[in-house]
Formats: sequence, C-alpha cells, structure tokens
Amino acid sequence: MAKTNNPARPSARLPKGFRDIEADELRETQAMLGAIREVYERYGFEALETPAFEFTEALGKFLPDSDRPNEGVFSLQDEDEQWLSLRYDLTAPLARYVAENFDRLPKPFRRYATGTVWRNEKPGPGRFRQFTQFDADTVGTESVAADAEICMLAADTMEALGIARGEYVIRVNSRKVLDGVLEGIGVDPADSDGGKRLVILRAVDKLDRLGAEGVSLLLGAGRKDESGDFTKGAGLDEAAIAKVMAFVNSAQEKGSDTLKAIVSLVAESETGKQGLAELAEMQSLLEAAGYSDGRVRMDPSVVRGLDYYTGPVFEAELTFEVTDDDGRPVRFGSVGGGGRYDDLVARFTGKPVPATGFSIGVSRLQAALTVLGRNKKAAASGPVVVLVMDRAELPRYQRMAQELREAGIRAEMYLGTSGMKAQMKYADKRGAPCVVIQGSNEREAGEVQIKDLIEGAKAAQSIDDNREWKESRPAQVSVAEADLVAEVKRIIARHTG
Repeated sequence: MAKTNNPARPSARLPKGFRDIEADELRETQAMLGAIREVYERYGFEALETPAFEFTEALGKFLPDSDRPNEGVFSLQDEDEQWLSLRYDLTAPLARYVAENFDRLPKPFRRYATGTVWRNEKPGPGRFRQFTQFDADTVGTESVAADAEICMLAADTMEALGIARGEYVIRVNSRKVLDGVLEGIGVDPADSDGGKRLVILRAVDKLDRLGAEGVSLLLGAGRKDESGDFTKGAGLDEAAIAKVMAFVNSAQEKGSDTLKAIVSLVAESETGKQGLAELAEMQSLLEAAGYSDGRVRMDPSVVRGLDYYTGPVFEAELTFEVTDDDGRPVRFGSVGGGGRYDDLVARFTGKPVPATGFSIGVSRLQAALTVLGRNKKAAASGPVVVLVMDRAELPRYQRMAQELREAGIRAEMYLGTSGMKAQMKYADKRGAPCVVIQGSNEREAGEVQIKDLIEGAKAAQSIDDNREWKESRPAQVSVAEADLVAEVKRIIARHTG
C-alpha cells in the first residue's frame, strides 16, 4: 500500500523574543501615545517618521549589544547586495535624516517620533526583541537650556500619564563629569573603542541591578554571576575603584549640594570642570522653572549604556514599589532616558552638530501604569452585537447595526451561522456591553430587546437560583425600534460615565 505524502505543516509558534499584542493592550497603548504626543507638541516638537530599515553603515558602531557586535541588529542584503538593518532605536535614523536634509531644516530642529524598534539581543523576562519607543530630540544647539528643557518635558510626560510627583524622578548626570573622574584615575576618556572607559561606563550603568558590590567587582578584576558566567572587569586598582564609587554615590538631596560634592573629584580635569559648569547651569534653569522640587535631581550614578553620549545624560525612573502575585516587592526603575550626543550627526557630515534627546520605553512604562491602575479601560469597550434570530431578516439586522454606527456607537451584526446560545457566548468574548435581540414576536410589535451584559453578569453573581434568574430577566428591556439608539447609549453611559 502506497504511503500518503502529507505536506509538512509549519508550527504555529512565535520566534523567541517576540509577542502578539491584542486589542485591549493596543487601545491602552494608543491612549498612552496620545498623551505623550500632546506633551511633546506643547513643547513645540514636530512629528517625523523614518523607515524601519536603514543602511547598516548608517547605524554605525553604536550597536545595542556590545558582547555580540555582529548580532546587535537584524540585517539583510537588498538586490544591490547592500546591507540593510532594522532600526534599533529612533536616534540613528534621526542623525541620518538631519545630515541628509541639513541645509533646509530650521536650526535648532525639534522633532518627536514614535515607532517600533528591533534589537537582536538575547531575550529575557520582560525583554523583547521588538518594542516601541517615543522620542523627542533637539538638534543644532549647544545650549544646555535644551538639555534642561528635555528634563522638564520628561517630568511633564510622567504626570500627563497619571504618575504623581513623588512616584517618579528624572535623574541627571554628565558624561563630561564622569570623564573628568576617569582622567583623575589615569583612564583616557578618548579611548572609546573597547578600552577601560567603555567597560567602566557599562559597569556603573548596572548599579541599580548589581548594587555597589557588583559594580566594584566589575571595576576591578571581574564578576561571576549566579549562573557561574564570568565577566571580565576594567582592572582598576583599589584606589581608583574607591574614587569612581565615591563619585557614583555622591548624590545629595539638593542638586547644588551634589555638585559641590563632585568638585574635588574633577578638580584636575578641564573636561570634568566644564561638565560640572554645564550641570550647574542646568540646575539654575530647573530651579527657575520650578522643577528642582524633587522632580528633576542631579545623580552621578546615571551613566546610560550607549557610548555616543557626550554631555548631560538623564533617566526617568519610577520610584514606587509594588508587589507581585507572590507578594514579592517589584520596582520598575528606568522607563526612559537620553542625553546629549554631539558627534552622531558628524559621522555623516564631518562637522559637529550638537543634539540632545529623550526616549521613552513605551512597553515598560505601560506595564507600570497597568500595575498602578492608571490605564483606564472603558468597561464597555467591545462592540454592541446585533443577534441574528432569523436569517431571512438579515437586511433588518444589518440596518440596526448601521443605525448604531451612524450614531457613533461601535456595533456589528453577528456574521456566524450559530444559534442564540453561541451568539451570546460570542458577544461575551467580544466584551459587548449589550446585545440587540429581535425575534418574530418583537418584529411584529415593532420592538427590540436589549440585554445589558455587564449588569446581567453582576446580577447573575448575586442570584443563586437559576429559575429566579430567568424569571427576573435582569438588565433586559424591550423598547420601540425607534428608541434603539437612545437606549443603547443610555446603557453604555451607565458603564462608562
């Protein structure tokens, strides 16, 4: 007997590090993006959208995963055998855009952008290879007033999303100041191609995760993690480690006191003193605008991981603590960050083009808002479903659905072929606030029945006897066909008002 050759079927599975996003979360995301957009536009930023792909060479050496430099981005070759890569952030495409359109753009050029980015990194819990960012950048000015403004914008954005003062902080530091500290311990800040500077930056950037002891180990010989993997350190001696850690831990309650504590650590470095002067000017601007009340703070432990920052750097951190399902404390930490990057556009033009910007990690911030209960969901978010009781009357049911739509109500006619019980289950799964029912009796009377599914579910929970539930017919009313729209509006308002 001949064997049947069945074609191989693909597995229904997602690639590692990616996820599907369903309707409720997408609605929350869009509402959140709208709130962020409103703040950014209030500050005078204009929208810009760049392609998902860039020439790989345009992304430069600033790949997000230094341990896997050839795998930090997703790449392919086009028909001309040129390498293209999916963008790993929104800043590198901005630098390319500014360089390409430099002469016609107003300077400073202020743009915001939101979109998907991709990183070919090792995925982990809450760490995906595809996610959304929302950026604001000012290109073409050296003024630290632009950096101070970005910090104010970040604070206003947190509050526009429902995060109260005291639940977040915008932390500010300077790469110039840190370079001044490095000069003081004999490390050349100009050695950015894999020398000690980059190892030190990445070590300090892990302070929140590893603590002072873990960072000290990475500044020295190295550190072995819980799995037994060993990470080689910067090889600093004990005196140098102590100086770096003194700088990292020098934050005070008042920004001016923090800056005073740093003075002695950069006294022998012109770069460090210049960075300190810039932070002092920012502090003055923030105080004048009323943002030095705890919303924006000087914090020398802020480093930022990418190597292209050249001046002030900042992070938006959530400071509240919640517990997970097992009662363990969870802290969200950083949900956005940025800084000054005066050399990125120069890769294309050969001329310095100062720039500063801030990026929000939308997915991480959205998760935090969900935990806080600040993502407001409409109780009746699904469409009203018009049930089909008699297939010969489909035009009548379609007309009802259209009347509801024309009144601005989400509505659909059931398009399947199942009976009433299955149709009710469908409406429940769709999150319908109510269903519209018209059988032959209602049609002859010129009426429709409207069943409030939300109120009905509440009533069902409080009624133990099934017979009592049927007799009471909770949250189900009969109205004239002419009153269909008004009654549906009343039901929806009851659950969303």
